[in-house]
Amino acid sequence: MTKLLSISVLLATTLLASGGAKQWSYGGTEGPEFWGELALKYSMCKDGKHQSPINITDLTEAEMEPLVLDYKALATEFTNNGHTVQVNFDKGSNLTIDGKNFELKQFHFHTPSENQIDGKNYHMEVHLVHASEAGELAVVAVMITEGKSNQFFKTLVSKIPKKAKDNNDIKDLKINAGDMLPKDKEYYRFSGSLTTPPCSEGVRWLVHKTPIEASKEELAIFSSIMGKNNRPIQSINSREVLK
Repeated sequence: MTKLLSISVLLATTLLASGGAKQWSYGGTEGPEFWGELALKYSMCKDGKHQSPINITDLTEAEMEPLVLDYKALATEFTNNGHTVQVNFDKGSNLTIDGKNFELKQFHFHTPSENQIDGKNYHMEVHLVHASEAGELAVVAVMITEGKSNQFFKTLVSKIPKKAKDNNDIKDLKINAGDMLPKDKEYYRFSGSLTTPPCSEGVRWLVHKTPIEASKEELAIFSSIMGKNNRPIQSINSREVLK
């Protein structure tokens, strides 16, 4: 990855956390179909060929290395940036893949899911965003479906920031991201992009095959606060989706 792209993806992580200087949204004339026209730095949203999210289908068999997750750090704050609700972390939680170390920065949510599996959207999707020292990004994604009450989400809901720019300290909740993940660690893999402007490419996408559950009430709270915040499915083009 070039130095320029590394800087770009780091900027994108900041943009997601702050809302960014240029207004964009999930509807109207600032919605996804217009993102590429809102600013020159968002041009990849319309010109990119490896964009996310995708419909995960037409899979290619591959020897997949296991996800090596060493999540030790605890969550520090729960923020609402007007686009999503996001949980930020201290240093010390890491993903190792392709012989590289990626540090967990934050996780955030989309309702309904952004990626699809065989054409199916799930009630919600969580993206765990990791960055290497060089600025490369790796996103571990997990689908969330309606089912039993989930203690992890029940705890989050107790401190969910309800309005844009709200920022709640959650150090006392002692949240470890590993407690949210499914026991089955099998995953799909593809090369993609950020799903928000500037839509920078070169992102490693690692999507768990097994969803997790949350109750109807827990999902409804997230949905009522975020609204519909999923980017439409993008063309796979020449990419392979590995399983």
